[in-house]
Amino acid sequence: MTPVPIANVLQPLIDVFDAILVFFHDHAGLSWGTSIIALTVVVRLAILPLAIRQFHSMQGLQKLAPEMKKLQEKYKDDKQRLNQEMMKLYQEHKVNPFGSCLPLILQMPVFISLFYMLRKDLKVDICGPQARIEAVAQQMNTTITQVGCNEVVPGSAKWFFIPDLTAKATGAVLVTLLVLYIGSQLLSSVLMSVTADRNQRLLIIALPFLFVPFIIGFPAGLLLYWITTNVWTVGQQTVIRKRAGMPVGIRSQPSPTVMSTVAQEKQKPARGRAAPKAEDGDGDRARAGKDKDAGAEPAAARPRRQAAPPPPPRRKKKQRSGRRR
Repeated sequence: MTPVPIANVLQPLIDVFDAILVFFHDHAGLSWGTSIIALTVVVRLAILPLAIRQFHSMQGLQKLAPEMKKLQEKYKDDKQRLNQEMMKLYQEHKVNPFGSCLPLILQMPVFISLFYMLRKDLKVDICGPQARIEAVAQQMNTTITQVGCNEVVPGSAKWFFIPDLTAKATGAVLVTLLVLYIGSQLLSSVLMSVTADRNQRLLIIALPFLFVPFIIGFPAGLLLYWITTNVWTVGQQTVIRKRAGMPVGIRSQPSPTVMSTVAQEKQKPARGRAAPKAEDGDGDRARAGKDKDAGAEPAAARPRRQAAPPPPPRRKKKQRSGRRR
């Protein structure tokens, strides 16, 4: 079998992950599927500080969004000057624009290493030795990477509803894994986005579906790792957002025009209500001062007295005719 160059480069990492899985299975008594979940937790805990830094970087970029937009409009015809001003802005506010990419970059070697490990190294651990797997591969006229453990030792790589962790999923198992992957990926993508406009929301929704044609050829154990990673991300982002006092979910950022319109509407007085007179407040304060000086109850504490009805009009006396005697 012709060695794969990328597998050779990542072979030290593949050996480390294989040793961790064997430890969980042989010494902790976990099944192979549960060992993959435990390995996922170990990897996520190792990059947790970078994930927290990623969240702070995204928050910083969110706060700088209005200033970045102004620079883009100002230097839209000079890309070099725009890049210089952007870097100055990042340095002034101590924001790393690439901080949000670090966890994803670190997970890629892990993902690729697990892919090659499930195709050969872990397969030898589960249903080996390697000579037996190669003998079955020769009978099937294929290679060791194309043979699943179910063909060598039936049921050796089974985990819950997945019949073989080292082979591609098919039928109802594949549909179930795809539903779990798409649902968990959408949730994790939504929580990873601090704010998003309409185009970003559409991209977030479409991205998991774009990966489907590629992941259907992956070993089922790799899909299990990806689903566990997404579920971990959902829980992690929920905790971080709650600690930061932020809403859990995606928020659409309104445009500056809408924000200015809302601000103007708030400043306008409500219709049908007259603006309060300044003298009314002065009169109330003066009356309160008089009540305090007189030792009487404050006007607000006293019950209102009903105004007395106006007196009836007096009748005019009739003038007597004649002179007084």
